[in-house]
Amino acid sequence: MGLWGLFWALSPVAAQERFKPAEAAVVLSASVHAASGRQNALRALDKAWRAQPQNLASSLAYARAVFMLGLTEGDLRWYGSAKAALKPWWTAADLPAEAYFLRGLVKQGFHDFQDGLQDINRAIALEPARAEFWSWRFALHLLLADMTAAQKDIVEIGRLLGEEEAKVYRAVLLYRTGQPLPAVDLLSQAIRSANYQDASSQDWLGFHLGEAHRTAGQPVKALAVWGQRLQASPQSHLIRLSLAELLNQQGQYRQAKNTAMAASPSGNAPNSAATLTDALLMQAVLASRGLKDPDESRLASQLEARLQSQALRQEALIERPKLIYQIAYGRDVNAGLALSIDNWQLQKEPPDAILFVQAALVLGQARAAEPVVHWAEKTGYTDSQFTPLLAQLKAHPSWTGGRP
Repeated sequence: MGLWGLFWALSPVAAQERFKPAEAAVVLSASVHAASGRQNALRALDKAWRAQPQNLASSLAYARAVFMLGLTEGDLRWYGSAKAALKPWWTAADLPAEAYFLRGLVKQGFHDFQDGLQDINRAIALEPARAEFWSWRFALHLLLADMTAAQKDIVEIGRLLGEEEAKVYRAVLLYRTGQPLPAVDLLSQAIRSANYQDASSQDWLGFHLGEAHRTAGQPVKALAVWGQRLQASPQSHLIRLSLAELLNQQGQYRQAKNTAMAASPSGNAPNSAATLTDALLMQAVLASRGLKDPDESRLASQLEARLQSQALRQEALIERPKLIYQIAYGRDVNAGLALSIDNWQLQKEPPDAILFVQAALVLGQARAAEPVVHWAEKTGYTDSQFTPLLAQLKAHPSWTGGRP
């Protein structure tokens, strides 16, 4: 499901755009988001892999390219392509660091978080100075709500990669543990640093700066940060989705729908609903409902058809759009609560916590969301949407735990 969205994004981690490979090591050309550029670059990588599917180097190059493309554009089908490339080594125990790392990324993309973390740990043991390895380990520890391990990651990042790098992770941990204002200060410094002026660093830092503002109850500032980043990086699914979600939360439905629907790879032309990711289509549905737009039923029907198709294919992943559709949109809150209970055993992210509590409140089953209360107590997480919901949960007549 990932970050407030591979870290919503979460997915978690679904949102680690900051740690793409260095410019000289990028496997896809800079024109990948143009139709011809993407087609040519992927055709070459695909051809090399298919010509030698047992060749580790060509398989890793293709797997990294398609995984990062899926991460950037929010299209999970690319994760399946990455897994196919790594299939000959899926159970191997004698791999180089890059192979362990990519296998770990693909595993977590399919919600096998513990095994994914083990592979990333193996990669770090072989090459401890790779920043992207530590980034993903830190992200997975946050997703699993292991804040102690995340803090240890920060210490190691500072030792191996320098204090400036460590400050960025410290800022993320701060806003994920109820201290967003110090996080805003640290991230504001980092985003101005000469060392982080490349596009992927700016997107990653911009996402987290916006999240810090949002959790601090500063939605206008969050919208400004994400709006600026979207203009600079219209292909970033993470930034576009974050902006659309917050616009919907703020009741700015027209802007939310425009943001969600204008999601072509170039970012310049509106997309049809058929080409949107599930996550962006879900936000377009919510915005249409807020606008009382007759387009709502058409968009909702398309999303429903997608979810039914996934069910027929017996896809086991619990993706956040499904939870939003069942709970926030109200399609089937009982089913949404059951999904939330299952999902919470795998990953513990703020957006999932909000949906879990919302479902429990709607159904008058406050005790069902007690694991979220324990998570909030453990992490100290707060934000302007979650904290009032948590208070409602504890005050609900059906709440039977923890009340003074």
